[in-house]
Amino acid sequence: MQEILTQKIQLNSNKISVCIRREDLIHPFVSGNKFRKLKYNLIEAKAKNQDTLLTFGGAFSNHIAAAAFVGKQNGFKTIGIIRGDELESKISENPTLKFAQECGMHFEFVTREDYRHKTDVSFLDKLKQKFGEFYLIPEGGTNSFAIKGCEEILTKDDSRYDFVCCVVGTGGTISGIIRSSFSHQKVLGFPALKGDFLKNEIRNFVQNENWELILDYHFGGYGKVNPQLIAFINQFYLENKIPLDPIYTAKMVFGVMDLIEKNYFPENSKILLIHTGGIQGIAGINLKLKAKKLPIIDFND
Repeated sequence: MQEILTQKIQLNSNKISVCIRREDLIHPFVSGNKFRKLKYNLIEAKAKNQDTLLTFGGAFSNHIAAAAFVGKQNGFKTIGIIRGDELESKISENPTLKFAQECGMHFEFVTREDYRHKTDVSFLDKLKQKFGEFYLIPEGGTNSFAIKGCEEILTKDDSRYDFVCCVVGTGGTISGIIRSSFSHQKVLGFPALKGDFLKNEIRNFVQNENWELILDYHFGGYGKVNPQLIAFINQFYLENKIPLDPIYTAKMVFGVMDLIEKNYFPENSKILLIHTGGIQGIAGINLKLKAKKLPIIDFND
């Protein structure tokens, strides 16, 4: 694990200070919150003498790629239950799935309808009948062990910040951040999915009330991007030399910058943004953008 870097962001306003925690630099293949979420799950799997990890994800899942890599590095067999049976014939065209397969992950492709039942006991029992015993890691990696890892994102030196902002996928990362935040801080979550259902998921793990979800920056829902967001990502890189992924962190950063323009934050606020990684997914998103003849994410100066 590399030393964590915190960079200051270039702003037009001198009344607000914004820094970004470069969790994306933790590890070249297991970046950001995926490193945090898998850390204690691997320890638990070893403690239970399990030799197989089974988890869930979609076509561009950072979690699938990370689980495949750490499984290979730590001597585990890995099984990925992939949403969308149409993807089975397209592995070679999908950088994320191709990488996971090269790491030795075995795929089980299921229909989107069946995937909705991934937490049902009957669904899991069928998987055990097919694959034998395994250590189950939920979609996105979120469970109590993942949250324990995400509690380590903030340190005592971060008490100087008034706001801590992160994107929200399954709710695990923000739950860990809320649990380790300081009483004077406000934690803002920016869901990458439509709707406010994640509030209940987060409340399953936290008791603190110093947090809020900002629901206006999902850009149409999970995995949805548009030319405005792509232009923002490219411009942000030109100004700060920090790559953002379009599925998660870019939406949060876009939202924070927009809220600064709208005077959401009090003067002299100190804001910490959490970069949760996910850069590996850009190659797949660019393929989709090219197919639609839309601008792509380009980190060339």
